This record gives sequence, C-alpha cells and structure tokens, in this order.
Amino acid sequence: MKVRIDIDTNTFVRFWLVVIGFGLVGFAIYSARTALVIVGVALFLALALSNPVTKLASLMPGKSRFGGTAAAFTLVVAFLGLFIGLIVPPVIEQTVRVADNVPSLVDSAQDQWHLVDDLVDRYHLQSQVDNTLNSVKENATAWAANIGQSFVSSIGSLFSVLAATFLVIVLAFLMLLEGPGWLRKLWSVYSDEEKMKYHQRLAGRMHMVVTGYVTGQLAVSSVGALCAGLVVFALHFFFPAIPMNLALPTVAIAFIFSLIPMFGATIAGILIAILLAFNDVTAAVVFIVFFVIYQQIENNFISPTIQSKTVELSALAVLVAVTIGLYVFGLVGGIISIPIAGCIKVLLEDHFEQTKKARTKSTKPLHKLVKKLQEEA
Repeated sequence: MKVRIDIDTNTFVRFWLVVIGFGLVGFAIYSARTALVIVGVALFLALALSNPVTKLASLMPGKSRFGGTAAAFTLVVAFLGLFIGLIVPPVIEQTVRVADNVPSLVDSAQDQWHLVDDLVDRYHLQSQVDNTLNSVKENATAWAANIGQSFVSSIGSLFSVLAATFLVIVLAFLMLLEGPGWLRKLWSVYSDEEKMKYHQRLAGRMHMVVTGYVTGQLAVSSVGALCAGLVVFALHFFFPAIPMNLALPTVAIAFIFSLIPMFGATIAGILIAILLAFNDVTAAVVFIVFFVIYQQIENNFISPTIQSKTVELSALAVLVAVTIGLYVFGLVGGIISIPIAGCIKVLLEDHFEQTKKARTKSTKPLHKLVKKLQEEA
C-alpha cells in the first residue's frame, strides 16, 4: 500500500527557512562565544556583588549606589592587583628552578636505571639514548619557556587577556549601576499586575540560585585554597627543600581550579603535587594524603553546609552542564555552567507546574459533572 503525502510549496519553504534560521543562530552564537563569555562573566560578577553593593550603598551619604559600586570594585581591583603581585614572582621562580634542575634529574635517573642500561647495551641503543638525554639537558630552559608560551597562547595573548579583564570589570560595574533602573523600566511595561508579580517571583528564584551558587562556590574554593596553602607553608618546616613562597602559587592554583565543579579540585591537587615533587617527592606524597582526606571532608561537610542546596542538580545534570560549558566556552564556561543549569531547572520546574495547573483547571468541570451524575444515580 502506497501513501502519498502532498506538501505545498509554502510549507516546504517555511520548513527550510526555519531550519536555516536555527542554523544561522547557532553559528552566530558559536562565533560570538568569546564575547558571550565576557558578558556572562560580567553578569555573574555583578550578581555576586549585588548584595555587597546594596549594603555598601546603604552606608554611603545619600545612599549613593554609585558610591557603593565604586567602593566594591575598588576592593575587587585591589585584591586582583595584590593577588597577581604575590603569585607571579613565585611562579616564575619555580619555572626557572625546574629548568635548572632538569639536567641534574636526568643525570640522576641515568645513574639509577640499571635495568634500562642492560636493555640498552643488549640492543646497542646507547648512542641514541645519549643523544636523547643530552638534547633534554640542553633544551631544558627552552622547554620551560615553551610551557609558559603554550599556556599564554591557550588563553590568548597578554593584551587580549588584559582587555577581556578590563571589559568584564567595566561591564559588571555598569550592570550594577544601571541594573535597578533597567529592572524598574522592565516591570513598568507590564499592564497585568498579577503577571508582573509572577515574573518577579520567577526572576527572584533565578537570582537566588545564581547568587547562592556563586557566593557558596567562592566560599568553598577559598576554604580549600587557604587549607592547601597552609599545608604547603607547614611542609617548608619539615622539608627545607620546599620554598616558603610556594604557598602563594598553591593558594592561586587551588582557588582558581576549585571553581570548576566536580573535577576542578582534582586537577588543582595534581598540579600542586607535581610542583612539590620538583622540590621534594616525600612532601608531594604528604600533600596528596592531605588532599584526599580534605576532599572527603569538603564533599561531605563543607560544601553541603555552605551551598545549602541552592542549585539542587543531580550528578548527571552537573556533569552534562560542566562538559558542555568546558567544550563550548572553555575554562570560564565550566565555572558558569552550573548556575546556568540551575536557572534552566527553575524555568523548567515553573513550566511543568503551570502546565499541571492548567490541566487541573481544564479537567475540573468534567470531574464536577461526573461527581454530580454519581450522586444523582
């Protein structure tokens, strides 16, 4: 049996126009992903600072919001400057130290690998091994420099990073300053007061999710970074090979990577352990033991207490959100993916709730009719 389906030209054209339109929108979003990341980071920074700015504005003469916003951003910029000033010199020092120690590490390994030497002698590979080891020792400094160049190239040039940071700060400042005014204009458009209050409650729920997650994650990352830095600082007194100023890069690495949900803290722990191993392997093992114990405490006590279930996403939803964020928008996307997923969850829950209410209202007359017929019978 053959079935023939006739589709008129207008329907066919509209279908493909819709498909092409969605494709162009997706391409535009992908092309503008860097700008979207900057705007998104500025938005989340503004949301995170909204409550402190409101409190500071209430303390200013005339309750000036501009004064409160300026005071908050002065503290943020001062913190960033202090952070960079304290972190960059130790990182450079460790990079140079690693480059200087590579030749001695290669010589030490060459003296201790007796089993490998037997295999080399058996298969007459001594000349190739010697050339490889000499190349490693000679190019150690160049490799260390290339590591830094690769890192910089992965996040863009130094100018683009500084420009992006400046844009984020300016955008967040303007969002905090003009945000209340724009919200008032938005709510004034509504003619239906009940619908306006409903949308205000929905926006308030989303705001609570974002601010709760951002402030909670910052607090959790700060606690973890401080504990890691104190441990590395204490290791200096038991293992003199560990420099005291290594605690500052430890704090920076732990804080930044811990902002990435689920596996960010693990990446930070591995990087710090590698950094310690270049100075003392035993100290690196001690830090790994501390890190494993602390992660259990953080996952079971610290994080649940601070976050207080502000997002309430399942492990699968968190993993999917983080994966999409990392692969589409990079490191920053992984950080902001969870609050975005939390806002989507709020919208979906509200949609399902409204759909359920609509269905209940539509079936009420039928229920009443059935009940009345049963009573009469």
